[in-house]
Amino acid sequence: MLFGKEKDAIAIERIKTFEPTDGYYVAFSGGKDSIVVLDLVKRAGVKYDAHYHITGIDPPELVHFIKRQHPEVERVRPNTTMFAEIIKQGCPPLRRQRWCCVQLKEGGGAGRRVITGIRKAESSQRSKRRMNETCMKGGTKTFLHPIIDWTDGDIWGYIRQRKVPYCKLYDEGFTRLGCIMCPMATERQRRKEAARWPGYYRLYLRAFERMLKARADAGKVTTWQSAEEVMEWWLSGVSQRKEIDGQVMMFTDN
Repeated sequence: MLFGKEKDAIAIERIKTFEPTDGYYVAFSGGKDSIVVLDLVKRAGVKYDAHYHITGIDPPELVHFIKRQHPEVERVRPNTTMFAEIIKQGCPPLRRQRWCCVQLKEGGGAGRRVITGIRKAESSQRSKRRMNETCMKGGTKTFLHPIIDWTDGDIWGYIRQRKVPYCKLYDEGFTRLGCIMCPMATERQRRKEAARWPGYYRLYLRAFERMLKARADAGKVTTWQSAEEVMEWWLSGVSQRKEIDGQVMMFTDN
């Protein structure tokens, strides 16, 4: 598929127009959208610094790709881990309670103009996003999404025409790359990831075991009987449906 060069020029012009005096904070994930944005930023000739927030649960292939192809990107380590937070929160992250993003990904860029690869075509929620936005959590940073109106076809057309290196997982049938077993993914995708990376599946189970023990030690009531039961509940999407329906989740506190 051929890429429409007018979108190419428009995106670069957007990046140039809104360039801040201190340069952009590029939020880089290594996925197809962020590699396109980083390439556009470089072509625009603007001042920037790029940052990859290490979640600890990204696919190993993605982590290796970033190390190999983008050594210039700063690697930012969070103050916690997904597994420690599961124990602390007393519940794994859910579709509408994604404390994981806040704890592991969204801390950077305070007081800066953050440039991202967010696109309207990604989801119904993102279809409401605007090209220029102010952070809703404190308002200390602003966002520019220069490819917000691009389609998947635009992204892959750009990658192929510009010969931009990308993570090999896309060639294995993955359509999105991010945290392994992310609650925003479909049940089918999450089970596929659990089978693809069994070591991470076991790490989640171990965290669920410790979470249940911490709840019991604190005198909190739960209907879960085992880590495996928590895992099945989490992967099945029952948690998400209960949330959306406004029902009480599968645990209560004394």
